[in-house]
Amino acid sequence: MKKNRICQLFGIQYPLIQGGMVWASGWRLAAAVSEAGGLGIIGAGSMHPDTLRLHVQKLKAATQKPFAVNLPLLYPEMELLLDLLIEEAVPVVFTSAGNPNLWTSFLKEKGCVVVHVVSSVKFAEKAVAAGVDAIVAEGFEAGGHNGREETTTMTLIPLVRNAIRLPLIAAGGVATGEAMLAVFALGAEGVQVGSRFVASIEASCHQAFKEEVLQAQEGSTELTLKELTPVRLLKNAFYQEIKKEYEKGATPEILAATLGKGRAKKGMFEGDLEEGELEIGQVAALIDTIIPAEQIVREMLSAYNSTLTRLYETGPFDL
Repeated sequence: MKKNRICQLFGIQYPLIQGGMVWASGWRLAAAVSEAGGLGIIGAGSMHPDTLRLHVQKLKAATQKPFAVNLPLLYPEMELLLDLLIEEAVPVVFTSAGNPNLWTSFLKEKGCVVVHVVSSVKFAEKAVAAGVDAIVAEGFEAGGHNGREETTTMTLIPLVRNAIRLPLIAAGGVATGEAMLAVFALGAEGVQVGSRFVASIEASCHQAFKEEVLQAQEGSTELTLKELTPVRLLKNAFYQEIKKEYEKGATPEILAATLGKGRAKKGMFEGDLEEGELEIGQVAALIDTIIPAEQIVREMLSAYNSTLTRLYETGPFDL
């Protein structure tokens, strides 16, 4: 792909970025995606500093290709993590779940490329003002933590494209080459893919969780817990417990107590499919295989190319 700003910004072959998903995005997955020509990302949201350092060092030993770390800005050990990223010369940092004004200037002064994840035009404009290098606009179809606005990717991408001039990456509901082409038509220059890479050989989440993703159908997920931090979940026993609390008019404090701590680790990393929090996007309904990450990249690019050719052959409408 010629003159693509996302490829130029990151120094990668294809404008395909792997999502930095908690409990799924360890060094093996990131290395596999980077080696395949995309941008692999380590998800720091589930890692203490020592664990993150180990993953970064193993990733650097596994590939010479560019890579990134996703850093939720609400993380309690932020200063330790930032020092670690600089010490380990992480070239690209994706920030999320917080105010980009806090650390963007610091990271850029240290030579990092900084990308911020947003769910609305308002937050995109704030990220631009903070000085980021690119924006990820994530529709509410996406898995994991999400925006409260419930703006779909199909609507969000053109809205953000009209509001900003920075390189734009689309996320949420993108698991196929056809979807990649669709968001490019709407103004995106790259895609960030999360849920599809959960169902990869290299993803660090539990095999039972991966197999549960394959069983998902239309309507198997729901965005919930907006009073805390919105999250899209598979509808398992834990989800049903949360639903009952809502029916009883639960306060945010009760919801937080029901959620407890370590719920996502229990479900996604330890494989407790009943009591764990199972974060995944709506697009899980389209996923039916667990395959190597390199194959996911190749299949998406092949479908992008074949769909582009088919549309070109169809030609324009006569007016």
